[in-house]
Amino acid sequence: MTRSIQLRPWQKAALEKFLASSSSDFLAVATPGAGKTTFALTAARHVLADEPRRRLIVVAPTAHLKVQWAQAASRFALHLDPEWSAADGRLPADMHGIVTTYQQVASSAAVLRGLSAGAFVVFDEIHHAGDDRAWGESVLEAFTPADRRLSISGTPFRSDTQAIPFVRYVLDEAAPDFEYGYADALVDRRVVRPVYFPRTNGHMEWTAPDGSLHEASFDDPLDQARSSQRLRTALSLEGEWLPTVLRQAIERLDAIRADHPEAGGLVIAMDQDHARGIVSLLRDRFGQSASLVTSDDPSSSARIAQFSAGADPWLVAVRMVSEGVDIPRLRVGVYATTTTTELFFRQAVGRFVRWTPRVKDQKAFLFIPDDPRLRARAFQIGDQRRHSLRRREVERIERDPAALDTGAEEQLSLFAALSAVATDHETHASWDGDVVDDDLDLVLDDDPSLLHDLAPPPPLAGQRMTAADAGIDLGGAAGRTRREEKRRLREQNSELVQVLARRSGQTHAQVNAELNRLSGVGRITEATVAQLRTRLEVAERLARR
Repeated sequence: MTRSIQLRPWQKAALEKFLASSSSDFLAVATPGAGKTTFALTAARHVLADEPRRRLIVVAPTAHLKVQWAQAASRFALHLDPEWSAADGRLPADMHGIVTTYQQVASSAAVLRGLSAGAFVVFDEIHHAGDDRAWGESVLEAFTPADRRLSISGTPFRSDTQAIPFVRYVLDEAAPDFEYGYADALVDRRVVRPVYFPRTNGHMEWTAPDGSLHEASFDDPLDQARSSQRLRTALSLEGEWLPTVLRQAIERLDAIRADHPEAGGLVIAMDQDHARGIVSLLRDRFGQSASLVTSDDPSSSARIAQFSAGADPWLVAVRMVSEGVDIPRLRVGVYATTTTTELFFRQAVGRFVRWTPRVKDQKAFLFIPDDPRLRARAFQIGDQRRHSLRRREVERIERDPAALDTGAEEQLSLFAALSAVATDHETHASWDGDVVDDDLDLVLDDDPSLLHDLAPPPPLAGQRMTAADAGIDLGGAAGRTRREEKRRLREQNSELVQVLARRSGQTHAQVNAELNRLSGVGRITEATVAQLRTRLEVAERLARR
């Protein structure tokens, strides 16, 4: 049994090249919003069809993206566990594989090495494997035994770090097997949105950590340390630069929501305190409701998912939505962070480029300070960058602008933003040429050559395949993933265990052991959905006695 899927032209070309490749490794670089997940999962269906017992392992940058990958895979009838841990034992028979993170790989490489033998591995945003030497070494240890590895990236990555595992280099530069840039996607139309960058200048006054007084606009040439202090001053909650830009962004979003009612906005803040202050500013000064997402909040993934599916106007975050998070309704952004690196800026822009079907006039707007570094990033956004092993002078001198000066941390308390006033305003687009917004933009291509028959999904031990299992579900709201269904069943089991323990006088451990014996379950983490349902039925029968 197979089902068909409508691929974009680049997805079809990349898939054909991947399937024709005899190499164990394949690197595809495609712009954010182009549909890398669909490409990767379509490829996975083909690879797993050749060997039904082969496992699928996805390595993602963040915990939130693990859940997102599992949900996307379930729509392709591929069941991945996003909550897997090295202590779980064998993978349940009704799961095709797992989703893990690069951080988890670093602590579980030995266990993953056994799981990955003969597997198909997908590396999401593979450049993260070069962030830390230990991470790269762990990725090599864990996934060298895999039969095939597909690396994908939406960020044209370029740095002077050590080699990224499983990436081919030519003359010290990463050599993608397939490449699809932002400019290519704009030309193809109905793939990504054009992004405009309204830039706002200002006049800032501050006290530096050494006690000296300074004032400057974004037009004044400053050294690296003073440039970072000027940017931090502009973004401070005490000045008027940030409220002025927020007001402009709110007006722009209100205008967009007149035709796109669920359109949303995102403010990227400096840190958690700054993010909370922006939420208060939006609420108290402008009457705007805003959701706050911080990395220390265990419910952050749920908050992002809720915002993505809802119609609330504003989301405020620090780094939680900088990469990979899919919120297609984002149309307006405010870049209110002091991080000016090319990698982070491109990742931020990627949150606004995702195309939304049946919406006319898809332009997105990212409001930025008219800082020379950010101005340059905006003008370069259509260019492609590749990871390089060669150290370059500009990269040697570029420090993390999130830190003021290079002095001790306690000196930061001596810095003080005195005033920040917004001045002139200018906008430019991220591409050369016009984008036509006509009725054709509201209709997806019906090119029959792009209709692709998916290979049948691999069968699972003890699982009866239904017609629905063989297909895909790319439209509408996705149902529960297999892991979510297991969590629901385990919670119901747990409730009945409490009832049985109270009635019988046995301990919870004794009741659990007896239920496992009667239902044929070894370890609860290795149980299939069918086994958990059987266990629940046994517990219900005992509870009725």
